[in-house]
Amino acid sequence: MSPGETPAAAPPDLVAALDARRARLGGFAAFLRYFERVGSTNDEAARLAHAGAPHGATVVAAAQERGRGRMGRDWFSPPGSGLYVSVVLRPAALGLGAGSEAGGARVASSVTLSAGVAVAEAIRQVSGLQVEIKWPNDLHVERRKLCGILAEASAAASGLDHVVLGIGINLRAATYPPGLTGRATSIEEELGRPVDEHVLLAEVLARFSETVSRLPGEGLETVLRRWRELSPSASGARVEVLTEAGRWERGTTAGIDDDGALLVDRAGSIHRVIAGEVRWL
Repeated sequence: MSPGETPAAAPPDLVAALDARRARLGGFAAFLRYFERVGSTNDEAARLAHAGAPHGATVVAAAQERGRGRMGRDWFSPPGSGLYVSVVLRPAALGLGAGSEAGGARVASSVTLSAGVAVAEAIRQVSGLQVEIKWPNDLHVERRKLCGILAEASAAASGLDHVVLGIGINLRAATYPPGLTGRATSIEEELGRPVDEHVLLAEVLARFSETVSRLPGEGLETVLRRWRELSPSASGARVEVLTEAGRWERGTTAGIDDDGALLVDRAGSIHRVIAGEVRWL
């Protein structure tokens, strides 16, 4: 941590919202670190995980100085504008086997898809805003980005040790950097009224805990079914996909497969997109 980045007492309203959902949290946020500002909640959660923090350990910050999203992009995280939270997930505690590289990748994909569903459902319940999922892990309203989700895995000699799952939700209007103007939005901008950020954060964590706790028994089937319902753009949308060769190729989305890969129809041929960049046309 940098000077000044020290844990603070969590706001009483957040503590109350978490306590009201304690039975649903399954250990999430039982170990809680709250910061007025931090470099990155994912970095702090990873540091805690390597130091032995338990499954469900949670880091919350009012602002991030070095927040990041997928592909190393900065995540705009000024004070007062968003919710920034990261959770430590341990496959062993979830009952998910991850003893191989492929197994670890499946676990990371599973918890990322689960997070997308959980956050979308929490926002819909608490605010009424009908957010949608854009593959692989963003939430949008009318193609304006509202939330990003970033999973970062860490392996040990025996396999996957833990996954840090970071969530950034735009809550209030902000002066966005030029590259985000018109492409980003917030819950309160869309609704025209405030929402209870502490209730929203607690509901996000409760739904995420419930969703991932069902993975060992149900597998991904239930998550995938709900993910598809929440992501109409995953089928029939015109997109550009950045290929491994570094070229943008146009096609039409054709759903996701049972491993969570995006299917894109390019000139009559279906291609699986496992990772990378997808842009709407």
